Amino acid sequence: MKVAMLGTGPFVVPTLRALHASTHDVALVVSRPPRGRKREPSPMQVAAEELGLPAWTPETVNCDESRAELNSRGLDLLVVCDYGEILKRATLETARLGGVNLHGSLLPKYRGAAPVQWAVYHGEAVTGSTVIQMTPGLDAGPILGVDEVAVDPDETAEELEARLSQSGAPLVVRVVDQLEAGTAEGVPQDVSLATKAPRLRKEDGLIDWARTALEIKNQVRALQPWPRAYTLWQRGTGEPMRLILHSADVSEGSASDPGTVSLLNGQLAVATGGGLLLPKTVQPTGKKAMAADEFLRGYQLREGDRIG
Repeated sequence: MKVAMLGTGPFVVPTLRALHASTHDVALVVSRPPRGRKREPSPMQVAAEELGLPAWTPETVNCDESRAELNSRGLDLLVVCDYGEILKRATLETARLGGVNLHGSLLPKYRGAAPVQWAVYHGEAVTGSTVIQMTPGLDAGPILGVDEVAVDPDETAEELEARLSQSGAPLVVRVVDQLEAGTAEGVPQDVSLATKAPRLRKEDGLIDWARTALEIKNQVRALQPWPRAYTLWQRGTGEPMRLILHSADVSEGSASDPGTVSLLNGQLAVATGGGLLLPKTVQPTGKKAMAADEFLRGYQLREGDRIG
C-alpha cells in the first residue's frame, strides 16, 4: 500500500516508524511548517529525515497546489494523526482509499484536540486509541479499529499520551493491512455517546475547591505538562501568590470550607467539596517545584489560611 503520513507532534512518530518498518510504502511525510522564533522542525519532520523519507511542510494541504502534489504521488491512502489541520473532502480524495486517522480516545468519546487530557480530567479508568475512516466531520468517521488501555489512577496525561502513542502504532498497521486485503469493516459511531475534548486553555488550570478532592487530583494529573493546575494563596498582606500543583493525593473527611488549609499529621492538606487534597509537589510563582513539606518550611502558610 502506497501511503502518505500526515502528522506533526511526537504522538505520531511511533506510527511513522511502525509503518516504515512494515510492508507498506511511506511515499511522503507531511507535517506543519516550522514554527516559533527558531523555526525548528516538528518531531514528525525530524523523524522522517532520520528515516530517509521525503518530508514536505506546506502551509496548508487544503489548497489546489497541495492537492495537486498529493495527486501526483499516486497514493492509496492518507494516514493522519496529530497533524493540526482538518482535511477537506477534496484533500481526502487525493488518495484512492481516502484517509484514516489515529485518535487518542475510545471514540465517540472525547472528539477533539485534547482527548487524553480530558479522559484523565474526568477520571476514566479505561481509554485507548481508535482508527477511523476520515470524513469532513471532526473525528466522526466509521471506526476501523480499537485498542483499549487501562489508566493508572496516578498517571499524568503526559505519561498516558506517551503510552498511547506506542500502543496505537501497531493498531494503525493492522488497519492498513486490512484495507489492503479488503477485509476492513467500518462501524458507524453512536452519535448519542459523543463527547467533546476541546483544546486546553490556561483558565482550565484554575482549581475550583468546591469540587471533590478526587476531581481536583484528576485535574492536576490531566493538565501536565500544560497548562498545569494552579490556585491562588490569599495571603494576609501583599498580592495573592500563584501556586502550581504538580502532584497530589486525596484523603477522606473535612468539616472546613473548601479552600481552607490544614495540617494532617504535619502534611499540607486543603479542604474541598468532598474530602481533603494533599498536595505533594508545589511550585510558587517564579520558583522551582518543591515538595510540599519544603514549601511549608520556606513559606508562612498556616492552618486556617485560605487558597483559591
